[in-house]
Amino acid sequence: MNAVRRRHPMTVSTRLGVVASASEILPRALRVIGTALIAGLVVACAARPVGDFGRARPSVLHDDVLPAVGTFMARQREPVSNFNQTDQEREMHDRTWRFLVAAQAKDWMFDTQAEMQRTRISRPKDFTFKTDRYYAWLKREYYQSSRVRYATLERHILADLDTLPTTFASICAVLEVDRNREVALQSLTNLDPNAAADVAARRFENTHHIEWFVRAVNYRHDSYSYALDNLLVETPHEQSIGVDRSLQQLKIWADRASRYDFCSGAVVAYGQGTVTIPSRFQTMVHDTEVVVQK
Repeated sequence: MNAVRRRHPMTVSTRLGVVASASEILPRALRVIGTALIAGLVVACAARPVGDFGRARPSVLHDDVLPAVGTFMARQREPVSNFNQTDQEREMHDRTWRFLVAAQAKDWMFDTQAEMQRTRISRPKDFTFKTDRYYAWLKREYYQSSRVRYATLERHILADLDTLPTTFASICAVLEVDRNREVALQSLTNLDPNAAADVAARRFENTHHIEWFVRAVNYRHDSYSYALDNLLVETPHEQSIGVDRSLQQLKIWADRASRYDFCSGAVVAYGQGTVTIPSRFQTMVHDTEVVVQK
C-alpha cells in the first residue's frame, strides 16, 4: 500500500488545487489570445487603401475578412442585416469614406479607429474626437512660407467641397432604397420570415452610417475653423480671407447634413447672394464693413 501511495502522492485536495489552477489559466490564456488578435486587427485596420478623391479601393482584407469579424462582434450588441448591399449602398460607403478619415493629414481624424468603427469591430468613438488635432498637424508641418499653411488649409476645404455634391447624392439614393424596401415589405406577402427584421436592421445600419458622416462633416468644419482661428493669431496673413470664404461654403453643407437635407439639391454658391459677410480677417482688424455686391 505504501508503494501505491508513493506512485500517487497527490491527495484529493492537491488534485482539486491543480484543477482550480487550470480553470484560472484557461481564461487568462484566452484573454491573452484575444488581446493579441485585437492588436493584430488594429494593425491590419491601419491602412485601408484609397484611390482617386479618397474613395476606398477594393481589398479582400478590408472588404471581406475584417467586416466578417466585425459582423460577428456586432451581432452581440446591435441589429445586423443579412441583406446583400445594393449598388447605392456600396457607392455611399465608398464616397463617404474620405470624410471619415484624412490620409493627407497623417491620421488627424484617427484613421485606424475609423476603420475599426467601419468594420464594426469596435463601437463608435468619433464622439470623443477633439478639434485641435488638424491644427496640431498643420503647425508641425514644415513650410518655407507661413502663407503656405493657409493655402494647404484652403486646398483641403476645396477638396471637400468638390466631392460633397456627389456624396450627398449617394446618401439620397440610399434613403430612397430604404423607402422602397419599406414599401415592398408592406405590399408583398410571399417573403422570407426574416425579411422584416433584415429590413429594420439594414435601415439601422444605413442610419448609423449617415449619422457618422454628419458628425464627420461637422467635425471637419470645426477642425478647419479652429485651425484658421489659431493661424490668425500665430501667423496673420490676408490669405485668411479666401480660406474663410471657403469655410463659410463648407458650413452651408455641414448645416444641410445636420438637417438631413441630402435630397433637396439646394446649394447656395458664393456670388449668388446680395451681400458679402465680413471675413474673419476683416473682423480681426476691426473692418466690419458689409460690402454690397454689384
